[in-house]
Amino acid sequence: MKRIAILGSTGSIGTQALNVIRRHRDLFAVEVLCAGSNADLLIKQAIEFEPNAVAIADETKYNMVQEALVPHDIKVFCGMESVADLMEMDSIDMVLASIVGFAGLRPTLRAIEHHKPIALANKETMVVAGEIVTRAAMENHVPILPVDSEHSAIFQSLVGEGGGIDKILLTASGGPFRGFSREQLSKVTLADALKHPNWSMGRKVTIDSASLMNKGLEVIEARWLFSVPADRIQVLVHPQSVVHSMVQYVDGSIKAQLGVPTMETPIQYAFSFPERIESHLPRLSFEQYGQLTFENPDMDTFRCLALAYQAIEKGGNMPCIMNAANEVAVQRFIDGKLSFLQIADFVEEQMVKATFVAQPTLDDLLATDEAVRRGV
Repeated sequence: MKRIAILGSTGSIGTQALNVIRRHRDLFAVEVLCAGSNADLLIKQAIEFEPNAVAIADETKYNMVQEALVPHDIKVFCGMESVADLMEMDSIDMVLASIVGFAGLRPTLRAIEHHKPIALANKETMVVAGEIVTRAAMENHVPILPVDSEHSAIFQSLVGEGGGIDKILLTASGGPFRGFSREQLSKVTLADALKHPNWSMGRKVTIDSASLMNKGLEVIEARWLFSVPADRIQVLVHPQSVVHSMVQYVDGSIKAQLGVPTMETPIQYAFSFPERIESHLPRLSFEQYGQLTFENPDMDTFRCLALAYQAIEKGGNMPCIMNAANEVAVQRFIDGKLSFLQIADFVEEQMVKATFVAQPTLDDLLATDEAVRRGV
């Protein structure tokens, strides 16, 4: 029985992870549930899965959660520091890191420092502090198992191989605006950006997918997860979302992982690795698709992807600057304060004006994130 702590249990990844656990209660159990502010759903999850402890980051919701769970003998904590502290529990066998954004960094690092295997769905952790996180994982002998469908596909394509990577082929659906011109993008709305053609995700990730910033974040994440320079990570737009990513080897061979577009498959694989366990999910039918297509992304129109490549090339705290600026810009787009095209403009402006640190410590990165958010 593998006891799992879920960081971000009420989000898209967290709820799908609980679907996996619900179907495999003989293999997995919930030890800890952590949520941001969705107290109602956290309470329902806790009553169903009976974890040892829960934490709600929004301290104003603590009393509500505490009172609801008193009859169920479940410990209740609040605040992000408590979320990080819970990662020290000896009874945790694995941590699913699925808190969206920069907020996921500290609890993920704390889990690594206490030797907890990580199922990683928070790409911002690797974007902001990839070098620090990977070094901590190596020093503490902690495996990081990717949950993003693309990185899981790369990982699965590498299993059993002895090296010899030529390049990584990172696929992207293209989002709801694939093929749009800048003129067309100038007129899109929030509702348009949230209509992803293939995937059901949270708002922030869905908007990032529409701008291709999500793919830029994944390029940076892949650079650290697989120790491959960014100039050997090629993005390919693949509208069908069937080929989740590929690895090309030095002999010209290419290995790919294919499947129906669902996050439950990579979540389950991370939970069960190195074993594969049965899944109820639909099987891929090639006849249904007829053809699978690939094209290069338009980085002149979708500038966020180009900015991500620039950030990783610059290095230092530049990916942290870019990530913080993007989180602010996306929220402003959601609030109606920026247009869709202005997201990239805003990110670029912050990358130019923020203070660059070539070899940042963790404290430097925390300060950078705070400075970018405070300065805008």
